Order: sequence, then C-alpha cells, then structure tokens
Amino acid sequence: MMTDAKAAKKPNPALSKPLQPSNALAAIVGSAPLPRTEVVSKVWEYIKANNLQNPANKREILADDKLQAVFGGKSAVSMFEMNKHFAQHLS
Repeated sequence: MMTDAKAAKKPNPALSKPLQPSNALAAIVGSAPLPRTEVVSKVWEYIKANNLQNPANKREILADDKLQAVFGGKSAVSMFEMNKHFAQHLS
C-alpha cells in the first residue's frame, strides 16, 4: 500500500522550465520563453480558434501554413505526435 507522501506526485521541474520557441513556433505561441506545458496550451488555443481539428477524428490536427512549419511540412498529425514536433522547436 502506498503512503500519502508517495501518492502525491511531484511536478517535473523540466516541464516548467521556460524554453525559447523557434521562429516557426513563435508565430503561434509568441516569441517569449515559455514552459512546455504553456506551449501545448497555446497551440491548442490556436487549433481550436482556427477550427483545425478533423471533425471526423478529433485526435487529428489539420495543419494550416503556420502549423505545417512546426510539423515538418505535414498537412495533418495526430495530437499524440504533436509533442514530438514541439521538441524540435524549443531550446
């Protein structure tokens, strides 16, 4: 049985460290350094504001020109694949 101390999950400090977005990603989230979690939130805001989810499969993101620059030229990616692409645009 787990104790209460072990049950409380500690936040990963690497996830809250501000990272500098590339020019392609900055076109969507802004040019200020942001934690990874904030980058993901801002990209989702952009996706929803521009209606870029495939209506037939909400897990698929249909990339416009700005997102294609982040997604390596792909016109569609899964929401699970999206984070892999962000890693190449954050330093």
